[in-house]
Amino acid sequence: MAHTYNVVVIPGSLRKESFSLKIANAFVELAPEGLKLSVVTLNGLSFFNQDLEASPPADWVAFREKIQASQGVLFVTPEYNRSISGVLKNAIDIASRPYGKSSFLGKPTGIVANSPGPQGGVSAAKHLQQILPGISGSIMGQPEIYLNGVGDSFNEKGALVKESMQTVMKQYIDAFAAYVHKHNT
Repeated sequence: MAHTYNVVVIPGSLRKESFSLKIANAFVELAPEGLKLSVVTLNGLSFFNQDLEASPPADWVAFREKIQASQGVLFVTPEYNRSISGVLKNAIDIASRPYGKSSFLGKPTGIVANSPGPQGGVSAAKHLQQILPGISGSIMGQPEIYLNGVGDSFNEKGALVKESMQTVMKQYIDAFAAYVHKHNT
């Protein structure tokens, strides 16, 4: 890949020490040459309200512009009550509006689910797969990635130390890089 593709990574949690944020940051380190990942957190993003669409708040505009300037989007979602977090759904609502002008359109998309539990956030990933068609670009179907048991995967500095998880994440981000390249040429 001679070209560098910029990808926005959206961790779906506000928690300062969230596993989704740590995973997003680990992907930045694991990304192959030609793929530049920028982690965009949802802290400070106000609630979506259609009444504000005619004159959207500055935080909405800035969030939309970050996505529009990218060549791909990678969601890193925790699982809350067998679905995605409310803050992630809110961010998707903001970026997918106004109707017909979704910031995600045409962007190759990846979904990474995670959980400290045994199922790895599979329900959250499936909900994203239901929400995104029609407002996003194509969603990478293979390989799928559900990171389970993530509680012991990071050291006290937030660095990924679990080798088995690092291996799976590296395979995924390499496949996603190829997917982004394919959909941008």
